[in-house]
Formats: sequence, structure tokens, C-alpha cells
Amino acid sequence: MDLAYVCEWEKWPKSTHCPSVPLACAWSCRNLIAFTTDLRSDDQDLTRMIHILDTEHPWDVHSINSEHSEAITCLEWDQSGSRLLSADADGQIKCWSMADHLANSWESHVGSLVEGDPIVALSWLHNGVKLALHVEKSGASSFGEKFSRVKFSPSLTLFGGKPMEGWIAVTVSGLVTVSLLKPSGQVLTSTESLCRLRGRAALADIAFTGGGNIVVATADGSSASPVQFYKVCVSVVSEKCRIDTEILPSLFMRCTTDLNRRDRLPAITHLKFLARDMSEQVLLCASSQTSSVVECWSLRKEGLPVNNIFQQLSPAVGDKQPMILKWRILSATNDLDRVSAVALPKLPISLTNTDLKVASDTQFYPGLGLALAFHDGSVHIVHRLSLQTMAVFYSSAAPRSVDEPAIKRPRTTGPAIHFKAMQLSWTSLALVGIDSHGRLSMLRISPSMGHSLDVGLALRHLLFLLEYCMVTGYDWWDILLHVQPGMVQSLVEKLHEEYTRQKAELQQVLSTRILAMKASLCKLSPCTVTRVCDYHAKLFLIAISSTLKSLLRPHVLNTPDKSPGDRLTEICAKITDVDIDKVMINLKTEEFVLDMNTLQALQQLLQWVGDFVLYLLASLPNQGSPLRPGHSFLRDGTSLGMLRELMVVIRIWGLLKPSCLPVYTATSDTQDSMSLLFRLLTKLWICCRDEGPTSEPDEALVDECCLLPSQLLIPTLDWLPVSDGLVSRLQPKQPLRLHFGKTPALPGSATTLQLDGLIRAPGHPKTDHLRRLHLGAHPTEECKACTRCGCVTMLKSPNKTTAVKQWEQRWIKNCLCGGLWRRVPLSCP
Repeated sequence: MDLAYVCEWEKWPKSTHCPSVPLACAWSCRNLIAFTTDLRSDDQDLTRMIHILDTEHPWDVHSINSEHSEAITCLEWDQSGSRLLSADADGQIKCWSMADHLANSWESHVGSLVEGDPIVALSWLHNGVKLALHVEKSGASSFGEKFSRVKFSPSLTLFGGKPMEGWIAVTVSGLVTVSLLKPSGQVLTSTESLCRLRGRAALADIAFTGGGNIVVATADGSSASPVQFYKVCVSVVSEKCRIDTEILPSLFMRCTTDLNRRDRLPAITHLKFLARDMSEQVLLCASSQTSSVVECWSLRKEGLPVNNIFQQLSPAVGDKQPMILKWRILSATNDLDRVSAVALPKLPISLTNTDLKVASDTQFYPGLGLALAFHDGSVHIVHRLSLQTMAVFYSSAAPRSVDEPAIKRPRTTGPAIHFKAMQLSWTSLALVGIDSHGRLSMLRISPSMGHSLDVGLALRHLLFLLEYCMVTGYDWWDILLHVQPGMVQSLVEKLHEEYTRQKAELQQVLSTRILAMKASLCKLSPCTVTRVCDYHAKLFLIAISSTLKSLLRPHVLNTPDKSPGDRLTEICAKITDVDIDKVMINLKTEEFVLDMNTLQALQQLLQWVGDFVLYLLASLPNQGSPLRPGHSFLRDGTSLGMLRELMVVIRIWGLLKPSCLPVYTATSDTQDSMSLLFRLLTKLWICCRDEGPTSEPDEALVDECCLLPSQLLIPTLDWLPVSDGLVSRLQPKQPLRLHFGKTPALPGSATTLQLDGLIRAPGHPKTDHLRRLHLGAHPTEECKACTRCGCVTMLKSPNKTTAVKQWEQRWIKNCLCGGLWRRVPLSCP
């Protein structure tokens, strides 16, 4: 367990960011982190701020004036990781969503209010989606066996079984409030007392049961009082939200039943269910000023012993023993230092004893530990059921080893800097903490948890978690923290191998996600960095191919089942003629007729296809060097076949409107560049297509490709968006020191090698990577960039044509690689 980076606030003359009390922090499955601070100005005015950042660019923090009048008590992301709830000590709840799908632009349109009643617990309603990870089946071939869908009912359903969106909150005075978001945008809110005798709920937590009910746990803060549990059912009756509550068995903490220790730990400071969808297990922490005890409890069904007299009176009772629910303690710690924060794992590993045995057999540790932060500045990862320590981290202020010279040891006059709020990432491989100075620290948690694993097993665990992210669509940044440059090659190969073992339908669904994942992995090693360009080009090629084919319309509507796009693929695969016009004759050209303006608007994309084919063919003679981008395309029959189809489509469109054709700079005026390129491309495609035998390109083809630079001007392709992220620049054992709002001068990464097509000068003209337009060295238009791959594109569309809008609609929410967009400030010349 070590520190990856620390990010702190700059000192400002008029105002300072100080950690809010209580401090709230939340981590979404898209790897966005939200946390709170109070902005204190000179005249002591407090502004409650919410800060949202993505873990790859922590300095680029987006700070929102939350307009909450009181301290923010809770922050909660939804299951998709794109909306955030905030609640305060005045009973106000706000729902924040992205403006224009930008990760650094947020707005709040809806919310609810329980006036004057502080919110102590908050959660989105469950959407009924729950996966189970089967670690013992990590060698199975199908993803369906490794990650199975668990039968779990949503908290509330609309007509047709669609889960209804909304949130539930618990207030200090013992009220439960539920707000439902109707599809029309209207909010239905209802508030109900948890039980007839309302009591103070200083702490509370919310969990969900498989049957669609909600369980609420509350404690009044004193360890002498019981921890109460309630079942809450939500329903909609005649357009109104209705809440029914029922009391469940309660418990007293074990440390308070011991007469000798009863007064030593007067307060319950933490109350958490072990997971949102695990209402049978709860974690409790009782503390004094200096020490804490943590206990883990489980709700079990137990038989009630029946007196013999009743068994004789009624034999039926004797056969069937009545069952009751009872809380049983699973484990407790000895006296610890005072606990300041708790973080629970989100990996859905089930917690029966057999599962835990499997986990110890497979040596798979992520998701088994929860994190406890102490007032001395240390963090312990403890087993979530047995509460035994698995790993320990000491911050710089914590005590060090005895042999360290006294000069180096910091002098602590006041209390040590400690974490006031912590969150584990979605794969439990990283931990974020906000400390008492308002700094954000990112810790790596090793998948081996300090155990010595052999390299093959460690790789398999990382691969298993990458597959989990591929299936769920979660962001995989936290896994990349643990990938060493030497692992990249084998991880990419194994990931591809696992992917090819899936059914064809699933492969199609995951095809773009796996390319994006391979690109992220290849960025981490200098040996594989050129492959990143190839994966991006492939993503772009797939997108162009499907968009252009979708523009083709059948001439008569009652055509057979094959669409023009499918027929084009079939004919191009069947006819291996090297003459483009002979292939064209076999197609029904009336299906390719498009509006002239549309064709003109597509010219930039068609130009990219033309340039790309020319670049690939010109790089065939020196294919021995894998350090050139485009290398993997030369043996990839599927991609070459796709390019061949697109060349045919472009040729037909060129007959309709010559100005939409790709422009080449040729040495002779009479040369038909498209025919020449198509001929060479077909010969290359025949060498490596799927149907025929694969062979090496013959000498004649290589010679003709050698002549290309003397016939046509080879374009320089802007291959790769320059990535300014952290992950490829993090060094083990050397944490980066960063400042919020200040772009750091980062140490060079693997990608800064001076490769062909990757050379970047400071005043280098920028390209809109999705529209393929040149923006100039200092763009005047507002742009957005991808948080994952660094792709840049304009925010507003310069074109009004339908076809181009269709192309741009694909990239409204996410980038080509599935990453989130963030607004980029205009760069000044």
C-alpha cells in the first residue's frame, strides 16, 4: 500500500479552502471523485463548495458553489456514475447532473426538502442490477460464468418492470423521506416517521434487500442505546408515493455489555452496512477521545426452542420449529487508536463462509478488506468479516521506524494530520482520502495485500478485474495503477484471448470497449506505445464504416432482408478483383445516391480514409519496424477489408459529386490515384484475408509500394491525441505533489518518444480528432477533450447537415474510447 499522488489547495490571499465538518466524499464507477470544502473568506463568510475531479487529471478540479445554506452531510453517486446527490444539515437534497455531458460542468435542476431537519443518510434507490463475482471460476471461458447476474428486485418499478429512479434519505429526527423522479421530470416526495416513537438518529445507513425492500439502521450516538433497524417499503398509490415501515430486531454493541468497559467507549461514531445490497451485515465503531473498538454483526435466522408441553399438545409445532431473526456478533477488534474514517469495498464478492474459503484458496484479496483511518494518520486495511489487519499505511506524520534519524522525523506539536473521509475505488485497488488539511491523497492498494503472489497469479487477478470492468462498463483507471511496463504485453494478449472465447454477439457488444482497454494498457510501456495509435485508428475506422454504411438506403422498400451495407460487404468479400470499377459494377448504384450537400459535408472523413490507405501502403516496405504506427493493420484482414469497402463507396460518391473525393497531390496529372491505391490495397488484403490462406506480400507488391512516395505525396497523419494524464507518468515509491487548479509539469511518460507521427512541437497545429478538421495552433472555438485518451473535438458543430449530425451524435456523451468529455480552456497565443 503506497501513495500515488497528493493534491493540495494553493494559498490565496483573500480566501482559503478548509475541510468542511462533517467532510463528505464519494467515488463514482466512472472514476470521478466528489468531495466538500468550506471556502472561508476574510470576512468569515462560508461558501459550501462541492469539488468534482477525474482521477487522471486531479488538478483540473471543477468547484461548484453548492448553494447549500448549512454544512453538506452526504454525497452519493448513482449507479451510472453520472449524477450526484448532495444533502445538508438543513434537510435540503440536490441532484446534480452534467451540463452538455461534460465532466467539468455541472448543474442542479431537481431536489427535495425536509425543512430544518439535518440529513444523516442518503442513497439512490436500487435499480435491480446486481452482479456476483465468482473468483474460483476465473479460469472459465465465458464471462457469464465468471460474472453472473443475481436475482435482485428494484426498490420500485414503473409499468413494464422498468426500475423507477429516485432517492431515499434519513433525518436526525427519525424521519425517512423518499423522492421519486418520474419520466416526465416531475418529483414525487413523501416523508414518514421510521416508527411511532420517533427518536434521534445521529447516525444512519441504508441498504437494500433482494426482495425490493429497504433496510434502515439508526443509532442515537450513545453506545448505551441500542442500534435500531427498520424495514421500509416504497410504493406508488394513485400518483402518490407511499412509505410503510416495520421494526426489525435491534442490537447492543458488545463492548458496552461488558461492565468493565461500558463507560470507556461512550459514543458510537460509525454505523455502516458492509455493502449497499447486503442488509444482513453491519459494521459498528464505538469510540472515546483516544480509542475505538470496531465490531461486525450479522443477521441470522435461528430456531426458537419450544417447551415440551407445547410439543405434546400440538405435534405439528414439534415438527416445524418457529424461526426468528437475531443479530449475532461475527468479530470484534481489540482497543484501537481512535478511528476517524471508514471506507467499504464495492466489489460484489459474496460473504458466506464458503466464498471466503474460495477467496483464500485462490489468493484473491481485492474487495475482501475495508479501510479504517486513525487519528494518528495511519490507515489499516482489515478483513471485512474477521477484522484482522491485512495491510497498513503510515502517512508522513505517522510514527516511523526507530532506526530513522531523529532529524527526518517530523515534530508533531498538535494532533497528527489524519483522513477525515475515505472512499475505496470500484475495484478496491485504490483508496482516496481527504485529510484534516483538505488535501486529497490517492493510495494504491496492492492486489496481493502484502502476500507474496507469483507473477502469473497477480496477472490473472488484474486480468479478472479488467474483464469485470469490460462487462460492467466501469472505468478501469484504478487497475492501471498496478500494471508494470513488463506486464503490458502479456495482459493485452491474455485479454484478447479471453475475448475471442466469448460468443459472437457478446464480442460485438464489447468490440470497442476492448480496443479502448488495450489502448490504455499499451500507453504504460514504451515498447507498446505505437500500438495505441493503431487501436485508436481502428476505433475510428469502425465508427466511420458503420456511419457511412448506415447512410445507404435500399432503392425499393420491400427489398430482401439484407441492407445495402451488408450487401456491399458481401460483394466486396466475394469479388477479389483488383480493379475498383469492376467491383463497382456489381453494386446497385441507386442505393448509393445521397444529397450533394451531405456528400460535401462528409469530405473530411472521406479524406481521412484516403490518407490512411495511402499511409498504410507507403509504410508496407519498412514493415519490419514495429515502432511505426499502422504496423498491426498490415496483417489485419478485417480492417483492410473495411477500408476496401469504403474505397468503393467513395468511388461511387465521387461520380455523383467529384468534390467530395479525397484530394491527393500526384506527380502526374493523368494518374488515377484511387484505382492505384485500391489495386495495391486489394493485393495486400488477399495476402491476409480470413477466407483464403495467409501469405507474405510478394516482391512485386512491395516494389510498387516503394514507388508510391514518388507518385503521390504521403500525408502526415495526426495519429494520436496527446495525453496529459497521470497514469503513465506515476513512478512506484515516488508520489507526485500536485496543486488544485494548476497544471503540473509532469515527468516525461512512455508516450513522449519521438516517434513517426507523434512528434509534438509547442506551437503544433491542433486537429479536431473526430471531425478531422484543422483547428490551428491556438483554436478560437471552444473544445472538449477526453479524460481517458486526450482526443480533442469542438463543442459546437460547425455543420448543420443531417449526416454529419448523425456522426456527431455518436460522440455527445462519450469519446470514441468511451471516456468522459471535459471542457478545455481556450489556449492563448
